[in-house]
Amino acid sequence: MLTKSSTEMVRQQNSALVLSALRRHGPLAHTDIAAATGLASATVSAITAELERIGALERREQPAAGGRGRPRVLFARRRDFSYLIAARISSDSVQYSLADYTGTLIDRFEEARDHVAPSPIAFIAGFRDALARLAQRSKLAPERITAVSVSSKGMVDAGGTRLLWSPVFGREEIDFSTALDVGPETRVRVNNETLLVAHALGLRADKDATRPFHALATLSLGHSIGLGIARRGQSGDLEVSAPNFGHMLNASDGKLCRCGSYGCVEASAGFYGILRTAFEVPPDTIPAKFVPLAEMDKIANRARQGHRMSEYAFRQAGLALGQGLSRVLSLYDNMPIVITGYGTRYIDLLTRGLDEGLSQSFHVRIHGPPEISVVPEEATLVFEGHLDRALTEIDNDIAGLRAEETAAR
Repeated sequence: MLTKSSTEMVRQQNSALVLSALRRHGPLAHTDIAAATGLASATVSAITAELERIGALERREQPAAGGRGRPRVLFARRRDFSYLIAARISSDSVQYSLADYTGTLIDRFEEARDHVAPSPIAFIAGFRDALARLAQRSKLAPERITAVSVSSKGMVDAGGTRLLWSPVFGREEIDFSTALDVGPETRVRVNNETLLVAHALGLRADKDATRPFHALATLSLGHSIGLGIARRGQSGDLEVSAPNFGHMLNASDGKLCRCGSYGCVEASAGFYGILRTAFEVPPDTIPAKFVPLAEMDKIANRARQGHRMSEYAFRQAGLALGQGLSRVLSLYDNMPIVITGYGTRYIDLLTRGLDEGLSQSFHVRIHGPPEISVVPEEATLVFEGHLDRALTEIDNDIAGLRAEETAAR
């Protein structure tokens, strides 16, 4: 016999299943919800009635085919039930996006980041101001925003609230859950940016009915180097991780990385590493904090015109990436690799070294090279990852509240 707590847990899981189905498939009829979730018709009726009562769902009528018969009733997530803010911290700017409960983008703006003296205190002050302006522009009360999802390249704590290390602030930690000073009803989460990319690509692959999805890795190229891995877990759920790939030790070549170590993958493959090699700067030179794309384009153009050191710089970057990826495949087995980020514009210059680095691996020589594709729109993928993870947490909160209220009756 189920205990009270386990009964509440089942109610919560079932409500979350319904909300998830409507988030992923859009408006659905009662029978479609039952089919998508595997829940009994009576269970679906009870859940949708309760979610309607609290305002999370609304009914919509779909005209019958051919204009005859009764309209079909669809259940949909109510757009104004809840809102979230997604903030992407990148090397040159911070992008703030406001979305509603259906995941529809409502408002967005970007602000340039200070490259000279990045102060966490000044940054957080500007961050708070940007969140307030985003809400004011859409005339939303602060309590209507129930989630703030932050992303950055770097290392995030297991609880998902603290940025432990980043290319922007180095080892100066930021605890966003306390620094933002939001209300108790607003959930704050910090994510590794490439983890969000892998999450979004995993969702896309999962929807592709033409091929089964098991796992994929995403490699982000740019000022920083990131890696995300999305896998289907034993329960069938999407499991995502972000190994510290860019700062994995790769070679004893004395190249100084932004993290303070020597020989990291990023020290060769990040934009500052390519710049340093192309201009024959000593490898232990302190890395540039930011390399404009225009400068990288100049180096790439020189490489395409046959300039020896510029070609060599991109080849060495590709070699470090290929060697690093070969170790990942040895640990996780073969999987497709999706390359994204600003650095994809130089993929023609990186490919030779990338292939060479992969071919040095015994695993690759035995099992063959991985399938590699390029998806340049990294910012779109980051936003998709923000939306799905934040809305999932909002849904779980709603489902938990519903289960508690039902149990209390």
